[in-house]
Amino acid sequence: MRKEFRDLADPEEAHEAIASLDLRPADEVVPLREARGRVLAERVDAALDVPGFDRASVDGYALRARDTFGADEADPARLDLVGEVHAGVEPAVEVGDGECAEISTGAVLPAGADAVVMVERTDIEGDQVLVRTSLAPGDFVMFAGADVAAGERALGPGTVLTPREIGLLSALGVDEVPVRGRPTVAIVSTGDELVRPGEPLNADVGQIYDVNSYTTATAVEEAGGEARLYPHAGDDYEAMERLLREAAVECDLVLSSGSTSASAVDVIYRVVEEGGELLLHGVAVKPGKPMLIGRLEGSAYVGLPGYPVSALTIFRAFVAPAIREAAGLPEPRTATVEGAMAVRERYDEGRLRYMPVGLVTDGDGETLVYPVDKGSGATTSLVEADGIVAVEPDVAYLDVGERVEVQLFSTEGRPPRVFGAGEDDPALSRLLDDVARPRYLGVGTREGLRRLRDGVTDVAVAAGDLAVAAGDVDDGRLPADAVELGGWTREWGLVVPGGNPAGVEGLADLVDRDLRFVNRTTDAGLRRTLEASLDELATERGQDRADLLEAIDGYEYAVRAHESPARKVRSGAADAGLGLRATAEALGMAFVPCGVEPVRVYVAASRREKPGVLELATAVERAETVLDDLAGYASD
Repeated sequence: MRKEFRDLADPEEAHEAIASLDLRPADEVVPLREARGRVLAERVDAALDVPGFDRASVDGYALRARDTFGADEADPARLDLVGEVHAGVEPAVEVGDGECAEISTGAVLPAGADAVVMVERTDIEGDQVLVRTSLAPGDFVMFAGADVAAGERALGPGTVLTPREIGLLSALGVDEVPVRGRPTVAIVSTGDELVRPGEPLNADVGQIYDVNSYTTATAVEEAGGEARLYPHAGDDYEAMERLLREAAVECDLVLSSGSTSASAVDVIYRVVEEGGELLLHGVAVKPGKPMLIGRLEGSAYVGLPGYPVSALTIFRAFVAPAIREAAGLPEPRTATVEGAMAVRERYDEGRLRYMPVGLVTDGDGETLVYPVDKGSGATTSLVEADGIVAVEPDVAYLDVGERVEVQLFSTEGRPPRVFGAGEDDPALSRLLDDVARPRYLGVGTREGLRRLRDGVTDVAVAAGDLAVAAGDVDDGRLPADAVELGGWTREWGLVVPGGNPAGVEGLADLVDRDLRFVNRTTDAGLRRTLEASLDELATERGQDRADLLEAIDGYEYAVRAHESPARKVRSGAADAGLGLRATAEALGMAFVPCGVEPVRVYVAASRREKPGVLELATAVERAETVLDDLAGYASD
């Protein structure tokens, strides 16, 4: 009896039916060398600092910055040359007062030095180096963790691993990564008339070469699946049933092509009905009306039309998105994209410039382009950038709103669903795991608020007094329409070695005792919180603030991320570091509490309804589940 099509399903029903099949396989761990194109299944945090040591960023001389204060071309500072340090070699010299050491780019900064002067700003006179410029601590030095800091969120779940991310993971010493599994897809072509390429063809009896097996298998792999070709099946019911059941047991999805029309010889729908569940037979779409969707032996089954063009069209429209979703891959896009500059970018060097840029969408879904540049030595610049914009030599600047074409690093590249910047905070890092395709830059509270004000980011995360004062827009900290999504509090203080061997009791010890201290950078909200407490201490003592700060050994020695000071202390480079109770407990160190500071999440009102922002807002509302696992954290 001839089997007629049932009522044709509309395309949305077909999408829903395929979505209900659940093609996602188990996650797996693969060697880093084999991870290109795979999708991270879990967050990867940095287990070490990159670079792992304080290093020179130019050729020149390592010295103590204070020895150059007031130096200029007419009145240079004279320093004794005490040795040299080369890249890849442990320093054998120590720089004391009035001394310097010759140093190569990338070399370890010798003990005692806190800055490097470029060789171009110096002269040699006997055994002395004449320094013709003043320097500040940290000039021309890339401190340990300046690129990637230990404990910092390196890559999040859902990240597609391109050569850029592989490079970052390599820099972190990662040799294997947890990734989303690739759905295994069985490719079965049916029909008595089909012959596999390479086999003899008898055109007199209507035989044709099997085109669908190879084209569909290639399309499966392009979509992120693992294709397995099975032997050709004719139109015999028992042979077809045996082959389809075998494929269903071994794979997550069985794809067949041919034998899905309503003719008397097309029996495949009966195999599915008798061995599983037929969800629909026939879709109201051209091409591709004869389409089957169902389950067989617990696996998913989709029957594609027999005509190659129709089969490939239906595969791309209905099946490929499901395979990509199961593998965690985004929808593909073209290799170039046009957008408007989010900020004004000056450039007047008179050379062709390939400017690394990131992409973000505004509240109306329009693509904005912003420059990304952390320096040529920074691996993360590549990860944060989505592509490049070629800036011609005669272009002095790109103005806000100017249209540019971005050459994407990857066809998978696309704007993040939510883009934020601000305080480096372990609670936020965990909350971002619940947001699809986020991008967050831990640039500190000040810089995060500035980027929100400039319209680059969707979200800013602020800590300390800048957070509580953020509603005051008179100083330009936030746009007038900024909206608070929520927040939490965190306990801050001094992180000291386990057991607190120096007996540190509070901030006063930093002033009164001979203790080496490690601070956070001025962009950090936590730095502002510390400054406010030290101001109170100075007032209580009737002491000049500047004198009090000068009494703290290492106050200007600042590092970027929340774990960085603690790791300096643990290495023996300092006695105490500014940090969080959560950091101290995570690293097995002691903690001297000094107070509690707020952390607030703000969003530009014009972007409040972006899907990614809504996901983040939901995560912030449910923050208690994360805060409970972090020492010293509490919801408001």
